[in-house]
Amino acid sequence: MVERLILAAEEPSPIAVYPAELVLGLVSFAILLTVLWKFAVPRFEKLYEERTDAIEGGLKRAQEAQEQADRLKKEYEDQLAGLRAEAARIRDDARAEGQQIKAELRAEAEQEAARIKARGEEQVAAARDAAQRALRNEVGGLSVQLAERLLREQLADDARRSATIDSFLGELDQQDAAARSGAN
Repeated sequence: MVERLILAAEEPSPIAVYPAELVLGLVSFAILLTVLWKFAVPRFEKLYEERTDAIEGGLKRAQEAQEQADRLKKEYEDQLAGLRAEAARIRDDARAEGQQIKAELRAEAEQEAARIKARGEEQVAAARDAAQRALRNEVGGLSVQLAERLLREQLADDARRSATIDSFLGELDQQDAAARSGAN
């Protein structure tokens, strides 16, 4: 075993630190750290800032888009409410106009009916008057013929004939009026 220890003492220790290696390692590390600090860190910082700006800008744009969408939605709802109110007003106006037209047509129809009725009554009155005149003349003529037969004399004078007819008709009118008043 002593042999082994002697052999082991002659071999360099694997965990032993040699000053040249330590200095070389520290210098290499410092160079690597300087290169990274000078070139890589600024790029990482720039990429980090770009990512931060992109994310914040995206959030800001999304928030602005949401606000615009909310504003447009409110405008749309306001317009829709206005259109509904306008439609209700138009319906009410149409109903009122329909009622007015209906009332006007009804009034016109009533006026037309009254006019037709009045014209009919005028025609009936005119026909009744014409019938009375025709009947008077007929009755007058028959009365004269009857009187001539009874008296066997001819009433040649037109004035006497008219007076006789009027007298006879007057008596008939009095009798007719008396009959009507007795019937009522």
